[in-house]
Amino acid sequence: MMNRAIVVGVDGSKAAGTALAWAAEDAERTGLPLRIVNVREPWAAEHPLTAASGKETLTERCNLLLDGAAERARTLAPGTRISIALVTGAVMERLRSESETAETLVVGSRGLGGYAGLAVGSVALGLAGHTDSPLVVVRVLPREERGEIVVGYDGSPDADRAMAYALHRATARTARVRVLYGRRYPVLAPHPAGYGPIPVDEAAEIGRRVAPWRDKYPEVELVESIVPGHPVPALVEASKAADLVVVGSRGRGGFTAAVLGSVSHGVLHRARCPVAVIGTPGRRP
Repeated sequence: MMNRAIVVGVDGSKAAGTALAWAAEDAERTGLPLRIVNVREPWAAEHPLTAASGKETLTERCNLLLDGAAERARTLAPGTRISIALVTGAVMERLRSESETAETLVVGSRGLGGYAGLAVGSVALGLAGHTDSPLVVVRVLPREERGEIVVGYDGSPDADRAMAYALHRATARTARVRVLYGRRYPVLAPHPAGYGPIPVDEAAEIGRRVAPWRDKYPEVELVESIVPGHPVPALVEASKAADLVVVGSRGRGGFTAAVLGSVSHGVLHRARCPVAVIGTPGRRP
């Protein structure tokens, strides 16, 4: 069966160009094909009455945009099979549809027409937690490769999917994986009245959960870190030394408490590297 493609949405914005660069590199590393998609909204005029539009129709300009993106992608990833597609519809709906057959869906943090003060736009936030494939939101690219992927992990099903994605990408990059686990209890957890406190060995707990992943990916270095307090600052701090941060879209109240809860939202807005949000296939709003 043909490999699923890495799909990247482009619209001519700077953020989309950054997403294209990440997607092309990722496709080259993983050996997957790259599909470049531009969504043409049906209510947009074919002949805009603007001085800059010249004599080109909207469809012609969209095709020129796709051709330019494909040319750049071939330069960045010369060994990658690349295809382009101009699709019509509402942007989020069409990109969600693309995720049904994608290996990964990649978008920029903000597109054309977004507010300059927003770190992440409505499309990226609207897609996070609602795609069938992993979603990578690219807000900023590291200046140089750092050799580390960070994953927020709490043992939930979405966190396990996030771990699998992080390890797969780490294998392709020959990178280590740093597993961050949010401390949910104080060192001495309260016990029912009359019995006193009991120690909680969370280091042993995460060690047990991570052990099967070590066995499955013996070639990847796994580093475990338990962090106190709210997980967003820890993930953001770790992102400064990472090539990618991976989080599940729903968890057990540690790193991923909701479809797009405070953790996913906070990391998307503040991370210093691309962020992958991994949800449950088939989950839709």
